[in-house]
Amino acid sequence: MTLGQKVRYLRTVEGSLRGLGRPMTQVEVARAMKRELKKSMSQSYLSQIENGVRPHLTRTSRTLLARFFKVHPGFLVDDPKGFDADLNSDLATSEGKLDVWLLHLAERFANDGPVSDALARIAGHKDTRGAVLLLGAILESPALAARIKSLVAPPARAKATAKEAR
Repeated sequence: MTLGQKVRYLRTVEGSLRGLGRPMTQVEVARAMKRELKKSMSQSYLSQIENGVRPHLTRTSRTLLARFFKVHPGFLVDDPKGFDADLNSDLATSEGKLDVWLLHLAERFANDGPVSDALARIAGHKDTRGAVLLLGAILESPALAARIKSLVAPPARAKATAKEAR
């Protein structure tokens, strides 16, 4: 699949996730990016990408598209010759259904950035099912959950002290 085909596919998925029942247009994507991410990409640039006029992206453009569509930036390249990945077939698997469900949730929690980002990261994980099961296992052990939480998010007081030191 080429970069252009992937962007067209992502516009289709995004339209579905947003309840449009159709692919988002390039104009809708450009406007939504500006509104939601406060960064812009023109409709003509999206058109050039999709039509293969721009087969490569700058790091900035790749990052912006990846953030908007909630995919890994590495997805936004042409697949190597001979590579076969039918994205539609993945949706029929329980793993694919879990990914789609998590992406729907990420969209519903768009106003809560950290939750939305976490859900999208889990959906984008190679082993989504394993990631969810791991989270469940961690939460079964309150001591382990508290320890991991302290490593990931230091206490608010330590954050405040660090800010004051700057």
